[in-house]
Amino acid sequence: EKSMNFSGRVGKLKIKASETSPEILMLGYLCIKDTESISSKINILDRFGLADIDIATICDCEIQSVRNARQKVSKKAKR
Repeated sequence: EKSMNFSGRVGKLKIKASETSPEILMLGYLCIKDTESISSKINILDRFGLADIDIATICDCEIQSVRNARQKVSKKAKR
């Protein structure tokens, strides 16, 4: 089992390292490179079935930002 330590605001958080191939990550990046909003990027990347950590890596954001964007989109859909 691979794991990586990331320094966060609260301290060190141990999370599992991504096992997604670099080619898939690059393909995901190429699909969203011209997209501006984080919600749109996540919507596109969710089609690949990527884990939150992979989407955060591609979008250069925090994992919680990915989760927040998904929740925001789901709340809009319910209206």
